[in-house]
Amino acid sequence: MASPSRPHVVVVGCGFGGLEATRALVRDGFEVTLVDRSNHHLFQPLLYQVATAGLSAPSISGAIRHVLRREMRSGRLTVLMGEVTAVDAAVRCVVIDGHERVGYEHLILATGATHSYFGHDDWAAHAPGLKTLADAFDIRRRVLLAFERAERNAAQAGDVDPADLSFAVVGAGPTGVEMAGVLAEIARHTLRGEYRRIDPHSARVVLLEGGPRVLAAFAERLSARAQAQLAALGVEVLTGAQVTAIDDAGLDYRRAGDNGDREHRLPAHTVIWAAGVAASPLGRQLAQATACTLDRAGRVLVEPDLSLPGHAEISVIGDLAAARSVDARGESVPVPGVSPAAKQMGRTAAANIRRREQGEPTKPFRYIDYGSLATIGRSSAVATVELPRLGRLNFSGLPAWLFWLFVHLYFLIGFRNRMLVLGDWAWAYFSFERRARIVIESPPAAPSGPAT
Repeated sequence: MASPSRPHVVVVGCGFGGLEATRALVRDGFEVTLVDRSNHHLFQPLLYQVATAGLSAPSISGAIRHVLRREMRSGRLTVLMGEVTAVDAAVRCVVIDGHERVGYEHLILATGATHSYFGHDDWAAHAPGLKTLADAFDIRRRVLLAFERAERNAAQAGDVDPADLSFAVVGAGPTGVEMAGVLAEIARHTLRGEYRRIDPHSARVVLLEGGPRVLAAFAERLSARAQAQLAALGVEVLTGAQVTAIDDAGLDYRRAGDNGDREHRLPAHTVIWAAGVAASPLGRQLAQATACTLDRAGRVLVEPDLSLPGHAEISVIGDLAAARSVDARGESVPVPGVSPAAKQMGRTAAANIRRREQGEPTKPFRYIDYGSLATIGRSSAVATVELPRLGRLNFSGLPAWLFWLFVHLYFLIGFRNRMLVLGDWAWAYFSFERRARIVIESPPAAPSGPAT
């Protein structure tokens, strides 16, 4: 597949890291094969907006072949849709969909992360997480159907089951906080006056966090500010709440400070999981093939230059990598699982491949932390921004929300996407409406047994 004069690099995964690596490698003249199990690149930071009917899927995604159309025209990029199920490091090839083998001289693995239910995988059926467009459509369907179910039940029974209009979000990181805030806005503003038998404003939104505060990665002052903003939206925040069971009728949890092992029951027919992530399953297969080391989340421990110990031709980036970097104080710290880190890792991995081909020593990865952002609701957000020579700036409220809007619009792929999102956000801001409130019916189950 590769030209004799151009080394062949296989990139697995077209998230932020894989996309950046592919662009850099093609620009440097390498022959590149990009493999992804979907046909689109997804702007994950705004995925919750699709799940809550604020944006349509095309606003935050783009076909890989279109996003990389310039690279395709170079004649050095091949895009394959399929899932890499194994890496054969001995012969330097990847296995796609269990049978097709593609050889490489260099390999970059950027397959990202999936949901972690901390050993309770049976909870997934009752509490979906949010990583893909399919997840977003599923959550949107569950949320909108909850109000429809409550209206129908109220019409039949003359009363509302509190569990029908109770929404539980587990995990108060940025995704959980953003999701809970938007759910409260939908109930109190978007759906107002649209139902005869129920009052959407009476919906209960509960955010459960196992730690002592929401947005633990932010400064304590911003965390407290975020919790106050959530309360103003009507979200109930339960910190120190450890979930112990989830079923189709709700969840059980224990709270720090309770006497003994007292369990609480939260009746809720709609539960959303935002509490934990685990590395892609490809990490476990890689460990079997190369004897590399994984951390507790299944991430691959990599060398400072992001290569695999004992296999310099393999680089691991993004959420699949347990990487470390030296911060401004000269201390070695873990690289966070955020999109700016993945993009920087993609560029570093590509640059180190170029250095290896030129016989130069590789350079260690250095993460540049530009800060963190989380939106809470209408005109509410918290932000931490690193400014050169000025240090860290923490702010919240409307200024942080406007800054959040600007940053997300800036990093969206494509001018058309930016205009779509800007238009939808402007309409939602002034009207409180959410245009993407379409429920897609589930496909009918395949008939069992032979046809007659």
